[in-house]
Amino acid sequence: MPEENFHKFMIRKLKNNIQNTNRILAIFLLSFLFFTSSTNAQVVSSTEIGIMAGGSYYLGDINSNHFDYMMPSGGIVVRKNIDRRITMKGELLLGYIRANDNRNTNDTSLLNRNLHFRSPIYELSGQVEFNFLPYETGNSLYPWTPFIFAGVSLFRFNPQAEANNGEWVDLQPLGTEGQGTTSFPDRKKYALTQFSIPMGGGVKIAVNKTFNIIIEYGIRKTFTDYLDDISTTYTGQNLIDMSTLAIEMSDRNIDTKNSDGDPYKPWDSQWQSRGKDTQRGNSKNNDWYTFTGITLSFKLLSETTKCNY
Repeated sequence: MPEENFHKFMIRKLKNNIQNTNRILAIFLLSFLFFTSSTNAQVVSSTEIGIMAGGSYYLGDINSNHFDYMMPSGGIVVRKNIDRRITMKGELLLGYIRANDNRNTNDTSLLNRNLHFRSPIYELSGQVEFNFLPYETGNSLYPWTPFIFAGVSLFRFNPQAEANNGEWVDLQPLGTEGQGTTSFPDRKKYALTQFSIPMGGGVKIAVNKTFNIIIEYGIRKTFTDYLDDISTTYTGQNLIDMSTLAIEMSDRNIDTKNSDGDPYKPWDSQWQSRGKDTQRGNSKNNDWYTFTGITLSFKLLSETTKCNY
């Protein structure tokens, strides 16, 4: 092949290669734009604010049955729907928990222990929800879904009990199990503000374009055994630097009664305290608390990044 023809041949081949490459790049670019556009059309971001109302209860040394001692609860919920599967949630909730040994009629030892408490629960939490089905408020194709959630929360509690004079008193400052006393230097007073891990699930239902009804149940794993102010053993005769009120609220056992049928008080000569190593609670298991209820949630902001093709 003459040199001139060879050069022309190579130039034509190079042009063809460039044209083929341009076609491939054009096809790739169009495919990428189409895929990105279609994908973005599925990402629907929206913000919701709602009001939750329901109940709360606790599980611990006095109560081991779910839904016993249910108390009212409620709060404000903010949701950020990242897409149809993932939602970020923030909650500010207020609930109450309580329990009483006088309902432990099947266990004589707990009935005779005769302890009780009540406490508010203030909780601020952040959670992540996962929808099992695609869900979008206002989209008739995705009107409902079951979901699960988990997260972390900061909560505050304050257990109280009713003294013999009818007054409800805070239990943590008293050190009813010897916390903060020289007799029990290893027992420190528990903090009233702590962390917990919320987890649970429920169902979301889209009523219309802006309104949802959400039913959920959530239980909180705590890292304390003192929601009810009960955990270890009685103080026994080691009553140094414990107030009379602390002694009264610590041991309220009813198996020793006076002639009137009332339990002996710490100041009665016949009063007998439980021994130092006598079990008052079960320190091996931490307490739990729950929030369950219905949320009425309203969408505030919605934006779809691109139209669907």
